[in-house]
Amino acid sequence: MYVHVFPNPPPRTRYAALQEFLATAGHPAYRLRQILRAVHERGSTEFADLSELPKPLREALLEEFGPSVLALRPIASEHGEQVEKVLFESRQGARIETVFARYRTGWTSLCISTQVGCGLGCTFCATGAVGLLRNLTADEICDQVLYFRGPRQEEVDSIAFMGMGEALANPHTFPALEMLTHKELHGLSPRRITVSTVGFAPGMRRLVDEHPQVNVTLSVHSPYDEERRSLIPLQQRFPLADCLEILDTHVARARRKVYLAYLLIDELNDTEDHARALAELVTQLRRPGLFHVSVIPYNDAVGVNPAYRRPPPARVRSFIAALRSSGVHATRRQQFGGNVDAACGQLHARYLSTAPSPQAAPP
Repeated sequence: MYVHVFPNPPPRTRYAALQEFLATAGHPAYRLRQILRAVHERGSTEFADLSELPKPLREALLEEFGPSVLALRPIASEHGEQVEKVLFESRQGARIETVFARYRTGWTSLCISTQVGCGLGCTFCATGAVGLLRNLTADEICDQVLYFRGPRQEEVDSIAFMGMGEALANPHTFPALEMLTHKELHGLSPRRITVSTVGFAPGMRRLVDEHPQVNVTLSVHSPYDEERRSLIPLQQRFPLADCLEILDTHVARARRKVYLAYLLIDELNDTEDHARALAELVTQLRRPGLFHVSVIPYNDAVGVNPAYRRPPPARVRSFIAALRSSGVHATRRQQFGGNVDAACGQLHARYLSTAPSPQAAPP
């Protein structure tokens, strides 16, 4: 009898395909476990290097799946102080950016992408200026992690779904989370994973139901509906009040801290009135002590509204102080990568204009 490694293998992933291929060819179940251990414990991603397998099987896998387990390959990188931005290309020509950060405390974090571009049109975000070309598959999402933990042999302590694209608008994000937290694959604790959203409410509901231990960050950027709509057009479909209600219910049930990201733009949303209105939204929730506001000074980015500017440091400090004086937990987010366009909102992929046209998006 052929034994599945997964109780329900995520469909349209390489593991489901490998499982089916091995079962159809009559190979024993332990062959798949050998492959998984070689990839996720030893970091071997080339089928030719899987010495645990008989040579005829290695050759058959190479012929069926190509030379590498990875669906992405690195084609360029930029380095800044404590940060590295890597440009990946898929087998179909789609290109995305991933950011690897090293903190001085020794902690490392990987900021991964979930879409090629983004279709939500947030006016402060360079990725939104590209438009949506397609969703990444679950394999392509996970392979950004596997590249660093495999061939690069980097210790990745935490993962943030904060790169290119709206993670919760891509249905492949959910099987990717399954694979990232599965004990026989990446084996990451869900508490070391953060998913950021500008408020895609259906995906938020699914995330907190299916992965309640994963950290959630909701981009707020204004406490006022009309102003927020000018920054985040999705506000028209899924108002901030609805998104906060989802998180309020989640916090009350799971007793997990959630984060509210607030992008501070000079003379737009950075007044003390904004801070007080935001604080009022938070303090009216059932467990306001489990909501943390992460204040992010605006980063200049390609293709966004040229009127947007970074606020002066004194105004950033006064905004945070106003939140704290109202009883709200608030800090300034630690930022690096601005010198290589790798900070918040800057991932743009200017190479898209010259890149091969990617194939149609998976459903």
